[in-house]
Amino acid sequence: MLPRNLPRVLFLSAAALAAILPAAPAAQAQPVLVPHRAVYELSIDPGKSGSKIDRAQGRIAFEITGNACQGYAITLRQVTRLDSGEGRETMSDLRSITWEGGDAKSFRFKTQNFVNQDLKDDVDGSVERAKDGGFQVRLAKPKSNPFPLKGPILLPTEHLKKLIEAGSAGQTILEAKVYDGSPDGKKVYDTLSIIGAGTNAAPEEDPAKKPELSAIKRYPVTVSYFEQGAGERTPAYVLGFDLYENGVSRALKLDYGGFALKGELKSVEFLKAAPCKK
Repeated sequence: MLPRNLPRVLFLSAAALAAILPAAPAAQAQPVLVPHRAVYELSIDPGKSGSKIDRAQGRIAFEITGNACQGYAITLRQVTRLDSGEGRETMSDLRSITWEGGDAKSFRFKTQNFVNQDLKDDVDGSVERAKDGGFQVRLAKPKSNPFPLKGPILLPTEHLKKLIEAGSAGQTILEAKVYDGSPDGKKVYDTLSIIGAGTNAAPEEDPAKKPELSAIKRYPVTVSYFEQGAGERTPAYVLGFDLYENGVSRALKLDYGGFALKGELKSVEFLKAAPCKK
């Protein structure tokens, strides 16, 4: 079964902490995310046992611009074609535009998800940080009255920075509540991230051999997303990727439970960065 809304938390991923990690040493610089465009080619992950999908192909086109002074603008389009056999094919086309303040106090998002060219999800909203670390949410689509989300909660780019900080500090676990507006603007996920040791080993893909990437460390990261609730829970989905210290990702794995996709970095273009003194 095709997921209702293929998650974007992987990049924007994709997020105030449920269990805050110790702060990084004062001498450690804050992560600087480089503006860039990246394209990933999607295919079925053969390592997933009991897959309910026979074949899959698709592409993710991702772009991030801005900085800690201007805020971060992200556009994402993910087109995925899934074949479950017997001629049953489903195509999902996810389109997302977001902006997040550099101080993580405000966030705007607009997401549309088409399944077989029919619009299934159409979300347009904004949030402002509340005193408890949560948010006040305003949705234009689907239309609703403003409502609060209790914190602490991380926004997507804020979460990405926390993952890089944790990897740089040698921390291996990060627990956080994450909000990115999907799938309906009302959901907060509990997340558990496992962060591996950093490496400079040469990657397989040619795009990842660019000097902007070969000179810095990357960390293998696995993020499990859980519906909020008590007791033992099975992840709604699990995302894996190698995360560079500048925010670029490679070696994607999107595990939806019934099947998994892998994403190979096919191209990365580094964009001009505006000056910022933060």
